[in-house]
Amino acid sequence: MSERVELVVPDMSCGHCKRAVSEALSALPAVTNVQVDLETKQVVVEGEGLNDATLRAAIVAAGYEAEP
Repeated sequence: MSERVELVVPDMSCGHCKRAVSEALSALPAVTNVQVDLETKQVVVEGEGLNDATLRAAIVAAGYEAEP
């Protein structure tokens, strides 16, 4: 069964930011889909067996902070 996690990444401001966050999350094995909205700074991650700490760590590794 697919899960869905929504996070806010307040420091995203451009296409590069969007791409960096999307690529970092997409590289995780549990992730099947990533949607990033620059206007709202919202990131929606879909997959199976998603782990909030792992998702946040991937965003931090890309150079950003994530909020619930």
